[in-house]
Amino acid sequence: MAKYTVAVAGATGYAGGEALRILAAHPDFEVTCVAGHSSVGDRLGKHMPHIPQLADLTVQDTTPEVLNGHDVIVLALPHGASGALAAKLDPQSIVVDLGADHRLEERDAWDAFYGGDFYEHWTYGMPELITGKSADGTYTRQRAALPGAKRIAGPGCNVTATTFALQPGIAEGLIEHTGIVADLAVGYSGAGKNLKRTNLLAAEAFGSAVPYGVGGTHRHIPEILQNFAHAAGLQAAQASQFSLSFTPVLVPMARGILATVSAPMTDATRDLSDDQLHAVWEQAYAGQDFVTVLPQGTLPATGNVVGSNAAHVQVVADRHAGRIIAFAAIDNLNRGTAGQAVESLNIALGLPEDQGLTKIGVAP
Repeated sequence: MAKYTVAVAGATGYAGGEALRILAAHPDFEVTCVAGHSSVGDRLGKHMPHIPQLADLTVQDTTPEVLNGHDVIVLALPHGASGALAAKLDPQSIVVDLGADHRLEERDAWDAFYGGDFYEHWTYGMPELITGKSADGTYTRQRAALPGAKRIAGPGCNVTATTFALQPGIAEGLIEHTGIVADLAVGYSGAGKNLKRTNLLAAEAFGSAVPYGVGGTHRHIPEILQNFAHAAGLQAAQASQFSLSFTPVLVPMARGILATVSAPMTDATRDLSDDQLHAVWEQAYAGQDFVTVLPQGTLPATGNVVGSNAAHVQVVADRHAGRIIAFAAIDNLNRGTAGQAVESLNIALGLPEDQGLTKIGVAP
């Protein structure tokens, strides 16, 4: 069987580069086109020397004419850039947007946190997202929407970690919908490949931590609330039932997110033992190959998931405070972005979900 040809736009950025790294080793894909902006005309090897088999590709301009004609098109572009471009892409190609333009279902949420043109919501690329319960009480998941999808919206990395941490408690009604607090330790690659105040020079970043997107302004908040609504079996328009205080903090590591998410217990939760609470999370992720609920007493660490599509999850009860505290560790570029996109692509094309991916980290 011939391989699927792939074009990657934004190929010299962090997200695009991680997509290329995974696709270059995938047995069913062949990267035949890389596109960029300021790097047009360069050999890819100048920017991505860690992917030698693609080094001789020349970075082309990011236009529909360049990208069309490929089986798969990956857009690793800033928000606002992929929406207009995507409208001109071949409808027969599978297009995966790693940016924000097609994630949100409600225009009001887009206007409040992004602004500018609002684009059609695409099939959401988080297979493990709980979307409710079926009549027999089993979970329904976003995975069911992905087979045959031609347009896939890749989730945000912070969204992925926060969702994985808390969605079992939401799905089972174990937490109150208000008073949710998420604090995330985020590696610097999560801020993008550019020099700005949130992406400091090494002399300023080493040995220091700095918050960003504070005070309810971070653009991943509406997407997280959208996922919380779906985990509760609700529509995106009902996401306002949830309230979230969300604070990401850049810490001196290149990759990784550790999400610490807490929420008030419901009365029913207080009656659960620690073993029973842990079992809820284990049941929620049973059969989800890339999500591991760690044994009780073992807490997630970003170093254990770097380079992989894995998520490590844990939950504990703070009975004095009356809150559940859930944790998730992921590699923001792999599980949080490119790995999750390839996982969704595999499902869309009828390939094994884990094809070309690993849940083995590179610790230490």
